[in-house]
Amino acid sequence: MRRVVPVPVPDADVPTPLERPRRLRRSGALRGLVAEHAVRVEDLIEPLFVVPGSGVRAEIASMPGVYQQSVDRLVEDARDAQALGIRGVLLFGIPAHKDEDASSLLDPNGPVQRAAAALKRELPELLVIADLCACEYTSHGHCGLLDENDEIDNDRTLALLAKGAVSLARAGADIVAPSDMMDGRVRAIRHALDAQGLHSVAIMSYAVKYASAFYGPFREAANSTPAFGDRRTHQMDPPNAREAVREALLDVAEGADAVLVKPAVSYLDIVWRVREAVNVPLAVYNTSGEYSMMKAAAAKGWLDEERATDEVLVSCKRAGADIIITYAARAVAARLNGRRPPSGS
Repeated sequence: MRRVVPVPVPDADVPTPLERPRRLRRSGALRGLVAEHAVRVEDLIEPLFVVPGSGVRAEIASMPGVYQQSVDRLVEDARDAQALGIRGVLLFGIPAHKDEDASSLLDPNGPVQRAAAALKRELPELLVIADLCACEYTSHGHCGLLDENDEIDNDRTLALLAKGAVSLARAGADIVAPSDMMDGRVRAIRHALDAQGLHSVAIMSYAVKYASAFYGPFREAANSTPAFGDRRTHQMDPPNAREAVREALLDVAEGADAVLVKPAVSYLDIVWRVREAVNVPLAVYNTSGEYSMMKAAAAKGWLDEERATDEVLVSCKRAGADIIITYAARAVAARLNGRRPPSGS
């Protein structure tokens, strides 16, 4: 066999780099020192699902580590979240009774109202945010009241949402978060709250909520899958970006104290556009589908869940979000505090 003799290559005259950005990447201490964005515990809001009864803690099959809980168990989780430095929780209710009029939304003894009252009694410093939408309360699962043609009646729904906001605020909610995407609902809600002297209750509107495929696990958690049709008549169409800015500006003009973009990861360009357009606090919702995909991939060993989650959340901050609603809130907060995530998170 013929031996191949390598031919010597003369030394090349390679110029030295003009700049060396790698100097600042040499260690974790350096990278942390020059980090342009960071997720803080104070940025995080944890969603919680409340159901009637007591002693109830049922894990949601498509959302490992997330539970439907009765008020007593929910207060325990909220206490754990507060101990980690999380400042607020977002409440979703699954009532015992659903009907076409979403009457349980107005029940002073409804699950969210009871949870809000318990949280303000037990954890008075914790910020209580109450989701405001008809979908969890209607027998048909749509986000508003229907007319005789089974289409959402926007203006009748405004009256329902306004009354619902007052009920939730009276129960103890610090913030109501309308997620229905009805036209004019922020103005209607602000008017109703002010008329009842509830001037200090803030509105964080889901100003930009897309008709997304990433809500599937949430609909299992909230028992809110539409009985027919879909929500594209009121939730935004994914191809539209300029419309998002218009929606956000309309809600701010109507009195929204903060606005929200949902989903997060597939819509970071929208987060950036809205951040550039408004001067109120901006939230993003790291949705159930985004969370469940991460959990499923991690369970298969396809990615590092902790690193991937941290990367997703810092991308939200980089795009301009002030507030991040995420089901991973406690797990992330524990890591930021140098502790292991709580069991089941």
